[in-house]
Amino acid sequence: MSDSEHYDPLTPRRREGANTQERRMPRGVVIRLIAYLVAGHVIAAFLFLLFSVAGKG
Repeated sequence: MSDSEHYDPLTPRRREGANTQERRMPRGVVIRLIAYLVAGHVIAAFLFLLFSVAGKG
């Protein structure tokens, strides 16, 4: 039997010793992470302002 009988053209060939995990995060995940961090800090700043103004009264 030859290797051509088991050849699948849709499966990419893996190099020996190649890392199988992706090295970078997908762009959508990075954008979502930044948006959540910004939104979380804005909400925290608003709550801080709210409590600091209410505490002086």
